[in-house]
Amino acid sequence: MLFNSLSFVVFLVLVLALYYSKIFGWTGKKRMLLLASYVFYGLWNPPLVILLWISTVVDYTAGKKLAVVVDKRKRKLWLLLSMFVNLGFLAFFKYGDFLLENFTALLNAVGVDYTARPMDIILPMGISFYTFQTMSYTIDMYNRRLEPARTFLDFALYVTFFPQLVAGPIVRAKELLTQFYTEKKATANQFVWGLFLLTIGLFQKVVLADTLLSGTADTVFGSREVLNSLDAWTGTLAFSGQIFFDFAGYSTCAIGIALMLGITLPDNFRYPYAAIGFSDLWRRWHISLSTWLRDYLYIPLGGNRHGITRMYVALMLTMLLGGLWHGAAWTFVVWGALHGIYLVVERLLKGMVKVKINAWNGIVLAFLTYTLVNITWVFFRAREFGTAWNMIKSMFFLNDEGAKVLYEFDITKVLIIITGLFICHWVMRNTSMKEVAQRTNPWVFGVFWAILFFLIVISQGSGEQFIYFQF
Repeated sequence: MLFNSLSFVVFLVLVLALYYSKIFGWTGKKRMLLLASYVFYGLWNPPLVILLWISTVVDYTAGKKLAVVVDKRKRKLWLLLSMFVNLGFLAFFKYGDFLLENFTALLNAVGVDYTARPMDIILPMGISFYTFQTMSYTIDMYNRRLEPARTFLDFALYVTFFPQLVAGPIVRAKELLTQFYTEKKATANQFVWGLFLLTIGLFQKVVLADTLLSGTADTVFGSREVLNSLDAWTGTLAFSGQIFFDFAGYSTCAIGIALMLGITLPDNFRYPYAAIGFSDLWRRWHISLSTWLRDYLYIPLGGNRHGITRMYVALMLTMLLGGLWHGAAWTFVVWGALHGIYLVVERLLKGMVKVKINAWNGIVLAFLTYTLVNITWVFFRAREFGTAWNMIKSMFFLNDEGAKVLYEFDITKVLIIITGLFICHWVMRNTSMKEVAQRTNPWVFGVFWAILFFLIVISQGSGEQFIYFQF
């Protein structure tokens, strides 16, 4: 079920009506939310709910054991069971075909004539998100950073809470699980703000990502021809805007829906295209993933505690695996590698050059960061290395005469939207939408909200699923 569908509107109204009715007590409301979450997820492919059940039962049991078992060996075995089940599901469903293809290619490369039949595995929606979420619980339990879930119902709802189940934010147990222990009810201000966030998220997805930008990105990256520089840059910029509005739109919807239930989810984006450098970028982009990778991968690999060389190795491995987390293709590995290289180079430069950031050099550095980010987006969006390489050559004026596939209107539209996006992020980088709303005249705010709603209604979005559903 998609947030940007009429069926979800009906679903949400029904859930809110039951949630705020006096039919249920708090336990009954949690059961209703759990059932609603299974319905929300199961409408894509009902049998895949079984994976959620298995992960839930295994991790809840492992967590209970880790809370009481003292023997180190037994504690490790319970942790390994959780990781084996979760990573096993992830490896099979997400990387099964990828591993088989590369195994076949390796055999062919050494002279073995072998052809494997594709397994055609169905990728469960959101498996990367809920796998990381449940694993964080058992890892925290193993490290004694967390108390075990009080009831199986609380833990099951933590795993499957429908607003953020499919595409995050990836929420830690201490941030969400504990909220289910006492009854939650949104205040009038929380409910209204949550509804506004849902509107903003849908506007980002339906109007900006789908209606205004996706067509241009699809035209450019779907072209079989070598393109001219302007079209290559326009398509890449369009995708950079599309993926931000799409993913940030989902996160904003999720945060808004949860807030309407009186439940708080953490921010996942903080105006990332105004980042000054790549360390700053990853503090602003997909924050729940970047902090997960930091806490459960980078730091266990040694972080910055064992010298510069090991720190850079840990950084590169973290970003490579972060790239692979996004998709089963070598283009995603290259995307992660580029971000790792950017981070390493940035740290080297910071050690050699001291720059005091001000408004003038700050915006230049932010623009440079955004430009370099767009180079990585080419590999993220392109389906094949050939397409990505031709795009890169066109962007750097290495193709003499590239084809033109975009109309002037498309180019102008994208440049206006992306310029506005960059300026908006720069202006908002040290504040928040809520702070701005609180300073805005209520009548102006109401008119702005009405315009957003009107544009959502009249837009010609095709009801496409969110990009991050495939991850």
